[in-house]
Amino acid sequence: MPSTSISMMTILNQLNPIADSERLAALPQLPREEDGPVFAEPWQAQAFALAVKLSEQGHFTWKEWASALGDELRAAADRGEPDDGSRYYYHWLATLERLVTEKGLTDREAMRERKEAWAEAYPAHASRQTSRIGCQYN
Repeated sequence: MPSTSISMMTILNQLNPIADSERLAALPQLPREEDGPVFAEPWQAQAFALAVKLSEQGHFTWKEWASALGDELRAAADRGEPDDGSRYYYHWLATLERLVTEKGLTDREAMRERKEAWAEAYPAHASRQTSRIGCQYN
């Protein structure tokens, strides 16, 4: 059975080749290989999985997600950020934060508190780009 490794946890999942390929094809510039998306770090896979799960739970449609991500990527290009793929999941995370705030799933203060707690708990990682982490959702 296929599985996905997310931060040293393995999640078994059944693939739906048609739905999965359509969902991935809708995303602008998704870093991927033949078998699916590519994640350089565990937080990227977690952000990806969180967006997929929130969409599956009906908090936003996948079309809405792809549109919001496209808007974020265009804004980054307008700011002059390089389009080399190195910051793709930072844009993914910015989109996720914006949508969960707009949808009332969390607020900026709760995200700020969560980020601070994470940085305090993992000081070795605080020197890296840790200014954005997702909030817990039930």
